[in-house]
Amino acid sequence: MASKRYPGDMNRPETPDAPQEDWLRLDSQICFSLHAASRAFNGVYRVILKDLGLTYPQYLVMLVLWERGDLPVKKLGEHLRLDSGTLSPLLKRLEGAGLVRRERSARDERSVEVRLTAEGVALREQALQVPRRIAAATGFDVAEINALRTRLDELTVALDSAALSAAAQ
Repeated sequence: MASKRYPGDMNRPETPDAPQEDWLRLDSQICFSLHAASRAFNGVYRVILKDLGLTYPQYLVMLVLWERGDLPVKKLGEHLRLDSGTLSPLLKRLEGAGLVRRERSARDERSVEVRLTAEGVALREQALQVPRRIAAATGFDVAEINALRTRLDELTVALDSAALSAAAQ
């Protein structure tokens, strides 16, 4: 894929010894580039998921349940990197829509299990077209998408490690 130029490219630091003020430009921040891309993704997902009656976070919950089956809320949160305070309202709305059911675990009263309903299982068929539509919206081919995903996964691991190191100091 040919290299594209984006607004602000000329002002981004090219070397570690670039002037300090260049490093504090908004368009120099990798976090902002990721944030802007995430918001753009959310906009595309909002349109595509409208027919399924799901928001993007609800779609992520459904993806995990379609892949993994019944799960305790805690495990579901671990897969999604969400705390229970964020996950609980999502699950409540999905339950209200008839897609999931939350039940206390028979093995451990403290644990709540999340199960797909028949309607939640059936929604999977409609969702099969979502990843292809998202891929098409990116303009990337499958190899580029896989390479980007790999780099983002590596970035996540590196940042998680850096956060743990910083917290330990």
